Amino acid sequence: MARLANECEAVGQFVVLLDQEAEAMTSGAFSTLGTLAEQKLKLVDAIAMLDCQREAEQQALGFSADRRGADAAVAGNPEMQTIWQDLCKRAAQAHERNHRNGVMIHTHLGFITQSIRFLQAGGQPMYGRDGVQHSGAGNGNRIAIG
Repeated sequence: MARLANECEAVGQFVVLLDQEAEAMTSGAFSTLGTLAEQKLKLVDAIAMLDCQREAEQQALGFSADRRGADAAVAGNPEMQTIWQDLCKRAAQAHERNHRNGVMIHTHLGFITQSIRFLQAGGQPMYGRDGVQHSGAGNGNRIAIG
């Protein structure tokens, strides 16, 4: 169970990236999302590797490779129990934040899709190069003078 602290730290870093992703979407810094997605992907791979190693270590110690097995494996070691509880807490935070970010992404995509459909309605742009409205209600006045 020596790698448990490393796994806990990696999941904590993932939570931080999820918070950064949410902040980027909230503040409109969409250009940073690609870099954040790359970082998340690398971290997910590292977490998966650490998880597999922990489960293999649990099995080598005679415990099952699930949460119940991890609970039993750390039962006699208060320091490891604390790390395991922290890992479980961080994993729950990651799950919640990942869901939140997914909802935000879905909402943004829905808005963008609706906006594109609105702009493409009728196959003609609402305003010409001269700024005069070509379709829909209105009197055809220019948006800006200049």
